[in-house]
Amino acid sequence: MRLTFKKLRRWILIAAPCFILLLWICRTSRTLYFWTPNNQTFSPPKNCLKKHAVPQTQPATLVAVNGTKTLLVSAYLEHRTSVKEVRIIAIKPRKEKASYLCHLRCQEKLNVTRAKCKIHPDHFRFHYGTADIMCPLPSGCPTPSHVAVTHVDDKSEETLDQDFLEVKNQKSEFDSFPYNFTVCFSTMFDYTNVLQPVLFQLVQSLEMLQLLGVNRVVIYKTSCSLETQNVLDHYTHEGLVEVIPWSLSKYLNVSRGWLPKHGPGELHYFGQIPALNDCLYRYMYRTKYLALHDVDELILPQSVHSWLELLPLLEKKFGANKRFRFRSHVFPNDVLLPPPIFPGVPPQDGWGDVSGVDILSHLYREPLPGTGWVDFKVIVEPRAVFWLSVHGALKSLNAFVWVGTDVARMYHTRAKTRPELTLKELIYDGRLLNYSERLVPAVNAALRDSGVLPEDRCSVPHG
Repeated sequence: MRLTFKKLRRWILIAAPCFILLLWICRTSRTLYFWTPNNQTFSPPKNCLKKHAVPQTQPATLVAVNGTKTLLVSAYLEHRTSVKEVRIIAIKPRKEKASYLCHLRCQEKLNVTRAKCKIHPDHFRFHYGTADIMCPLPSGCPTPSHVAVTHVDDKSEETLDQDFLEVKNQKSEFDSFPYNFTVCFSTMFDYTNVLQPVLFQLVQSLEMLQLLGVNRVVIYKTSCSLETQNVLDHYTHEGLVEVIPWSLSKYLNVSRGWLPKHGPGELHYFGQIPALNDCLYRYMYRTKYLALHDVDELILPQSVHSWLELLPLLEKKFGANKRFRFRSHVFPNDVLLPPPIFPGVPPQDGWGDVSGVDILSHLYREPLPGTGWVDFKVIVEPRAVFWLSVHGALKSLNAFVWVGTDVARMYHTRAKTRPELTLKELIYDGRLLNYSERLVPAVNAALRDSGVLPEDRCSVPHG
């Protein structure tokens, strides 16, 4: 019996320190940071909002700031300002009066600095807007790995439970860029059937962008069908597309319109502005050029065949690091060119039973209005841009230039914007047909390889 008691006491003496150590770890885990085996992904505290895993993607993170209605999207090291700091892309009520503290993780130390916040001017009169929360770096902390934001007046014990964001863009200089051209699509929602017009146009658009020299497309996805996901997975596997889960509707009443009168809600058009700015900083040091595009738009050169040829021409004429604006030309998607008039137009049944907007068949465009606003999209050198909006840069280091329509123009295949125009007043533009010989087999292969259509429905010649 005495031997058994000694053994028991020995086990107690061994187990007690281990139990105390375990309690200490659980107590202090809210202030510690842990790394996954690849030493790349930060595991946030227990209150982190759920992320939707998509193969080969790095989801945007949404973090709520305790005591406020502010949401944090992502954090990036800012190398271009006179004082080095961390830029946090955020979404907040425009009238919310809140002061913030930044908690910067530098190796084993936690540094606290007072933040500055500024709302982007393009909020389209919605209650919420995109904001930058700027965190100055204290001495001895040149490259913080993570940052958390708290409300200055939040004195509760939950303050230490605030989630941390990984600080990206640690380096600003590279020997070369992984991508020449990156296009930001925002935001994808209600893509419920791959055979619907806009989804068929998605495949055409992605294939056309590749013909133009684009080697990365970033899609901020709110929702889509299983068939659409199969298409996205195909392009993700091919290395063209990165899908960023974008589910702001879980936290805000997002609008489906670009103005409050077009769609009630608290934030403009599913959070398009914060998505575009996240795309800008996410790819700032990964791509040479960045373009803003919608799925039904294409910036098409007129004298050369690709952006790879176009941009050197523009930089030679206007100088490097400019913001290039391309005027939008509307191609009504309900106007079809009769083949007898233009024999070179491909037949309308070229893709079998696939319904949708075939951009090769809508070759009439509306003339530009003589006065008033003309839509445009841009191609920029991202390292010269601070703020992005729907139609370009709101704040940058350089001026913009308008690109002549004889050099390049944006093709927007959509519902007509000037219904009073007759067919005779529209302008025939067959530039897209120059790409049909390469585009058609590429679209056929994508539909087949993504499993959307069987091979016998992708074999009809087009043209």
